[in-house]
This record gives sequence, C-alpha cells and structure tokens, in this order.
Amino acid sequence: MPVELSILDLAPIARGQTAADSFHASVLLAQQAERLGYKRVWYAEHHNMATIASSATSVLIAHVAAHTDSIRLGAGGVMLPNHAPLVIAEQFGTLEAMHPGRIDLGLGRAPGADQFTMLALRRSASSAASFPDDVRELQAYLIGHSVIPGVDAVPGKGSDVPLYILGSSMFGAHLAAELGLPYAFASHFSPGLLDEAIAAYRDGFQPSAHLDRPYVMAGVNVLAADTTEEAHAHLRTVRRTRAIGLYGRRPGVDSSNLTDEQADQLLAAGLDVHVDEMLTFTAIGTSSDVRRYLTSFADRIGADELITAHYAPEIEARLRSVELAAQAMNLVAA
Repeated sequence: MPVELSILDLAPIARGQTAADSFHASVLLAQQAERLGYKRVWYAEHHNMATIASSATSVLIAHVAAHTDSIRLGAGGVMLPNHAPLVIAEQFGTLEAMHPGRIDLGLGRAPGADQFTMLALRRSASSAASFPDDVRELQAYLIGHSVIPGVDAVPGKGSDVPLYILGSSMFGAHLAAELGLPYAFASHFSPGLLDEAIAAYRDGFQPSAHLDRPYVMAGVNVLAADTTEEAHAHLRTVRRTRAIGLYGRRPGVDSSNLTDEQADQLLAAGLDVHVDEMLTFTAIGTSSDVRRYLTSFADRIGADELITAHYAPEIEARLRSVELAAQAMNLVAA
C-alpha cells in the first residue's frame, strides 16, 4: 500500500514579515495540500519563538479550516502538560463540531518552549510526569466517559476526536503502544532514536477500540525545487535561520537583526553540528530526487504515513515544494 503523505506547517514568520503574513501563508499552503491530495496538515505548539506563529494551535486550526473544505487539520501537536485536559477537550470538541470529521489531536509532553517560558506558562519541571494520566483523562472526555464525576467537556463529549501520540524518545513510543494509538516520531528535528522508538512501538502495541494494528508516522524535511541548485540555496537559508533561532533562545540575546554573514559565523562556531543533526532526514532536490529519498525513508522504517515539513523561506517556494513532493509521490489531486 502506498505511503500516505501529509504536512507539518510550522507557520514560519519570515524576515520582514508578520504573524498575519504567516497565517495567510498557512491558508494558501493548506488549500494547496487539499487540491493535491495530501492526507492532513498539522500545526505544532511552540512558544516564545520569533520565527514561529503556531502558539495558539487550536485558533490557527479553526482559521485554516474555515478556508478549506475537506483536508484533515490538527495539532502536531498540543503540548498537553501546558494545559488542563478538559480545556483541550473543549477546544478540539469545538473544532470537531464546527468541522465534522476533519480534526486530529496529536499530543506531546515537551514544553514547546525554553525554561523561562515554561515558568510563564505556569508549568513546572515535573509537569510531564502526569502526561500518561492526562492523555487518559482527555481521551475519556472525548469519548464521553469522564473520569471525573459530574464533569463533561461541552463541546467535546462524544466527539471522539482521534488522538495521536507524538514523541522523539522511547517514552512516547511505549505510551502509544500501551494505549493502542497511532505514533508519530519527530524525526524532522530530533532523529536520534527513530529506529529504536518505532521498533519498541510495534513490539509493544496493544490493539484498542481505536486501532487494531500499529500505525507509524514519521517527520521528514523536504526542500523540493525545480533545480538542484535552487533546492540547495533554500537549504543554506534554512541552516542560517536555524542557527539564528538557536542563538536567539539564549537569555538576553536579540538575534532579530543578524545578517547572513553573522549566521554563517554562528554555524562555523559550532552551531552547524546541532543544525545539521536536526536536518538529518531531509529530502532535497528535484521531484525525482525527493521521490527517491522519501520512498527509501518510508521503506526503511515501514512508515504508514510521512509528515513532510517544507522549509523553503518564501511561501511561493514552499507551495512549489509541496507541489513537487505531491508529484513525486503520485498523490491524486482532489
């Protein structure tokens, strides 16, 4: 069976642009994905990052859903320890009521932020410890069997919004297997444990009312362009942006006005190791190059679905990358 193809949209804010520009681009990207036959588009919860606009994930999903017709949309993911499970059940129950059959809820336990932002979120270092119980509580709200007497998610009760466990470590793999839920590995930025985590998920999988066999999803970066030279030019920009972003997360550092030359200096000073590790799994080049890479990557891990992250700096180039990847993998246009 051919591998499914989906998209993770980080709602990037390009240099000289605003969050409003980013949201407009996200609508265009989802509309393009819908036309081309992608399965779903997900948005990830991040905080205090000047180049990412997807902090209010459910609000962004609602906006994009109102401008599309059929493609599935969801969180990839909501960082559940940042929130009360009841609130997330209500938010995604609301989305499901507005857009029936189109909403996904991927769940992670990372903060999606730095330590100072964790404090601003009122999140403690021990918040992640309750993640398994929080997932179960959230799932109970959505299926209509609350574990807290007299408390229901309205909207949300009985909506049965499908849940996905996200992760980049063994923890998420074991939890997804125990709960019988689909598992999405964040190999698009944290590749180290990909093979071990997926093997553990498959080995420990317990069928559930929602899923009778393991369902493996994996993130992969895509920089597809009409020429190899153009694709590699986009890669140079992505590496610089990543370096600036990593440098800017240090306390008291303002990296908003750094030049390309300064970004190259940061890479040369050692950030290249971190940046290039994050980009380990990247399909780059023309449509044929991308097809070879994605096919090989999917075969290597037996993926049921690839979540592609398109990092070209300008929206026109991202839309073209989305189109070329669709062509490469023989998606059927809507």
